[in-house]
Amino acid sequence: MNLAEEFFASVYPTISSGSTSKIIIVSTPNGMNHFYKMWIDAIEGRSNYTAIEVHWRDVPGRDDKWKEETIRNTSEQQFRQEFECEFLGSTNTLINPLKLKTLAFRTPRKENWGLDYYEEPVQNHSYLISVDVSHGVGLDFSAFSVLDVSQIPYKQVAKYRNDQISPLTLPDIIHRYARWYNDAFVLVETNDIGMQVAEALQTDLEYENVLSTVMKGRAGQKISGGFGKKTNIGVRMTKQVKRIGCSNLKDMIEGDKLIVTDFETIQEFSTFISKKQSYEAEEGAHDDIVMTLVSFAWLTRQPFFKDLTNTDIRAKMSEERFAEMYDDLTPPGFIDNGDEEALNLEKGENQGGWQRDNGWWSNGL
Repeated sequence: MNLAEEFFASVYPTISSGSTSKIIIVSTPNGMNHFYKMWIDAIEGRSNYTAIEVHWRDVPGRDDKWKEETIRNTSEQQFRQEFECEFLGSTNTLINPLKLKTLAFRTPRKENWGLDYYEEPVQNHSYLISVDVSHGVGLDFSAFSVLDVSQIPYKQVAKYRNDQISPLTLPDIIHRYARWYNDAFVLVETNDIGMQVAEALQTDLEYENVLSTVMKGRAGQKISGGFGKKTNIGVRMTKQVKRIGCSNLKDMIEGDKLIVTDFETIQEFSTFISKKQSYEAEEGAHDDIVMTLVSFAWLTRQPFFKDLTNTDIRAKMSEERFAEMYDDLTPPGFIDNGDEEALNLEKGENQGGWQRDNGWWSNGL
């Protein structure tokens, strides 16, 4: 919970105790924060607040000339946020800002161990849990996403996020929900303290569905069957894994092949920006849930995952893109150059076994 949420949670009981009390919240947008959530909830009728927008054109004397002068004295980005009332401040996010605006969040159901879930397990569905581990001292969050991988589009059906949970306790929580979601496969990012969590799951809790990797030279890490001396539990977040994961995740979100409806995940996407040929959370923000999806997106390119789920996200997207390109192609035609044979063909006559069908010519071979 951030400072705005903590403040509002502490003062609301006092304000609401009066029978005639009213709450007026005034702000300019500043990213997909707590105010953004309250605004969208009001617009979509999920709360009793009334949304009132005051646009710069509503102020007398402000026209396009004033807009141009203001942008020259400030910046395009500042104008969009402070005057156009746009919530997205960052423009170099991994996910296109226009796409981020269309991502609709839902209200989760809270579980008593801290899980926010949107769908309960469905019989015969396959699930995967992707885990990002922190030290649990209030700096970063330990997080995991539960994903329904039974079919494309994949869906984030639950998420866990806690900045106080100890790495000693986290394996029990993962184990509880992995069993609940049909004995889900678990992929743990093992940089730093993550190895401790992965080993506890596999050794102490004897959970069999913890994924392992093996190094394949220049090809990097590959998901393995869990056997062999060079096999390692979980996946290390190397530059290569992150690059592939970010690229795949962008394609999946923007191509509607991964459905995300969790507010905190969407909020992290809005501050997950380009930095030094990679992506990370901007200063003061977090990217722990997003990184669980980066690991998952990397996993979807692995042959093991394709065999496990009987889905191939890359082939699916290539097929759809080819279909779009095919639809945009102009059907072939004929130019009248005086050739009598060509004119007869264009009239639909059968010449030498050639026949016309839906704009295409064939000789039946």
